[in-house]
Amino acid sequence: MTGIATHWRLIPQRYNLVGTRCSNCGNKFFPPRDICPDCRRAGNIEEFRFSGDGRVYSYTVIHTPPEGFEFQKPYVLGIIELAEGPRLLSQIVDCKPGDVEIGSRVEKVFRKVIADGREGIIRYGYKFKLKDH
Repeated sequence: MTGIATHWRLIPQRYNLVGTRCSNCGNKFFPPRDICPDCRRAGNIEEFRFSGDGRVYSYTVIHTPPEGFEFQKPYVLGIIELAEGPRLLSQIVDCKPGDVEIGSRVEKVFRKVIADGREGIIRYGYKFKLKDH
């Protein structure tokens, strides 16, 4: 039996932005896919590691956070368009909400996501910060 912390360490896309790529058409996917929606069975899916660079496609400022995130308010939640194409939802950290603009360049960072329950198991994952800020 493995613990929760071990379980999370075994999820590559959570820590390293590992997705997939279709070697037939070149489309890249995050989160990973088993089948290319364009090539279907003709596609050949392989693991792909994203650079972690991107731009803010859209964002919002959270003033009333869910339980467990009150200490972070206000915080920015954005749709990040990775340099390689896919878009994903992530928190934008290490800045004031007013610093974020659509089109801002961002880069992936590794941060604490939340501490769980009485045991205090800390879960980590990717977030993004403004580049050159």
